[in-house]
Amino acid sequence: MLSDKMAAALNEQIKIEAESSQIYLAMASWAEVKGFEGISTFMFKQSDEERMHMLKLLKYVNQRGGSAVVSALEEPRLDYTSFSTLFRQLYEHEVKVSASINNLVDIALTEKDYATHNFLQWYVSEQIEEEAQAKVILDKIDLIGDSKGGLYMFDNDMKSFTSAGHNIVQ
Repeated sequence: MLSDKMAAALNEQIKIEAESSQIYLAMASWAEVKGFEGISTFMFKQSDEERMHMLKLLKYVNQRGGSAVVSALEEPRLDYTSFSTLFRQLYEHEVKVSASINNLVDIALTEKDYATHNFLQWYVSEQIEEEAQAKVILDKIDLIGDSKGGLYMFDNDMKSFTSAGHNIVQ
């Protein structure tokens, strides 16, 4: 059985994961409109993955005697002035998600909720991969600079990226 504090914190994480999905979806739509097929494909996949993270949390809360809340979401506020800016925002968002997951782990340990602690270890590992993937992408963008040919190759390479760095093209 989840404590009220743990259930509230997990419900907040459900919202964070849903907002993450929306951020990737907004980026996917922007990239698709701009003609970047690889980037949009990657972003659509990431959006789906974030939604699955949300659903996994939602089901866990319900199974552990809590009541999962599906709350209203804010429209993503993103700066689309450059690819570098866009992906830097993505990286910073993943860092915030990691901090939120770490806070959940802290609550679970403080409350001696070892079942939730165990459940959250998947998210801890996932966030390590998400941050690493975002960093690899930023490094690639920094290498490209303003090269249109480099951007074309980068967009094409993005088709090869899979969720959470499980098959990052080096």
